[in-house]
Amino acid sequence: MAAVTIRSYRPSDLEAIYDICARTGAAGQDARGLYSSDRLLGDIWAVPYVVHEPEHAHVAEDGEGNPIGYILGTADTAAFVKWYRAEWLPATVDRLVAGDPRDEGMLDLHHEPERMLIPELAGYPAHLHIDLLPQAQGQGLGRQLMAAFLAGLRDAGVSRVHLGMAPENHGAYRFYQRLGFHDVEVPDAGALFLGRDTTPLS
Repeated sequence: MAAVTIRSYRPSDLEAIYDICARTGAAGQDARGLYSSDRLLGDIWAVPYVVHEPEHAHVAEDGEGNPIGYILGTADTAAFVKWYRAEWLPATVDRLVAGDPRDEGMLDLHHEPERMLIPELAGYPAHLHIDLLPQAQGQGLGRQLMAAFLAGLRDAGVSRVHLGMAPENHGAYRFYQRLGFHDVEVPDAGALFLGRDTTPLS
């Protein structure tokens, strides 16, 4: 593979964000075909962040100019939740509609952004999502993306960040541990939560 570049998100990356989210959306595996639209996961787990806070989104681009991974998130989860309810829910009302039973669980999450407001995570105000296509994994790109994201949080005056993940994604869990994330106990969550400060990666 030609040299990979880590760069800031651009609006022209939007379709690639949708695609990468779908191709990694089943606990790191390909989720295409699991829902009525392959864009559903992106509309919930990725695109709201690049719309609301593009300054905190970064892309890994292969040597031919194609995005092959991203990191994105919010510097302030509470503010993001307010924006999601006030702006993102109305913006997506025409395309994120009930009707297909495959979508019900995801649409329930979409319509309840306050689920992100978890008391045990209040001390970790930022949160993130990171996804890399299979061919981009194992090359240190995740670490580079994380370093860029943490630097942006530091510049914004944010001291801690958290993430949530599927318990069965063991590879991702080991990756986060290597980057200094530690478990944050959230009772009866159905997911694993990890946090760290925004100091540079060691």
